[in-house]
Amino acid sequence: MILHDFWRSSASYRVRIALALKGLCFEQVPVDLVAGAQRSGAHLALNPQGLVPALEVDGLVLTQSLAIIEYLEETRPAPALLPKRPAERAHVRRLSQAIACEIHPLSNLRTLNRVEALAGAEARADWNRETIAAGLDAFEALLDHPGFAGAFCHADRPTMADCALIPQLYNADRWGIAYAHLPRIAAVAASCAAHPAFAAAHPDRVHRAAAPCGERV
Repeated sequence: MILHDFWRSSASYRVRIALALKGLCFEQVPVDLVAGAQRSGAHLALNPQGLVPALEVDGLVLTQSLAIIEYLEETRPAPALLPKRPAERAHVRRLSQAIACEIHPLSNLRTLNRVEALAGAEARADWNRETIAAGLDAFEALLDHPGFAGAFCHADRPTMADCALIPQLYNADRWGIAYAHLPRIAAVAASCAAHPAFAAAHPDRVHRAAAPCGERV
């Protein structure tokens, strides 16, 4: 497997967590979003959207982080990142998409650059803090469901929803957005911080060293 990603990209971080949870080895090819490498001809040949991540696997090039994770789930199902029951699977997908489709697009680099171009750096910061904070408030409410056991987003082990939430919390930390007052999110954050797969995929570790590879963690 070859993962084309950027160390600080939330979408890339999601896929790295899933790969680490499943114990899958991969080669990492950095794509510097700040330098504009995502707009190079070589990268656009992989992903015409000019986004990361892109995963080369099984003779395919897959894009969109949740689609990648679902493919890994279907082709390499252990350990499972989605529950067995359809209603529970739908809920985990809802949680995942609440992050990936609602919060993240409002605070990705392309959006923030446009906000700053229109209204300045202060507006960029205000926009990002407000949208992330509002999104986390809503996510906290979504965690109020029978499947929440107090450790992860669903039941007692990590799922795709945790792969989505933790990168968003990393962004919240970067921008000084508090979430300690959100008890369910805070509990999930603590559980994931103690899990080695999340540590292996963390942006700071990836930025300093080689991509995680080896035994399932």
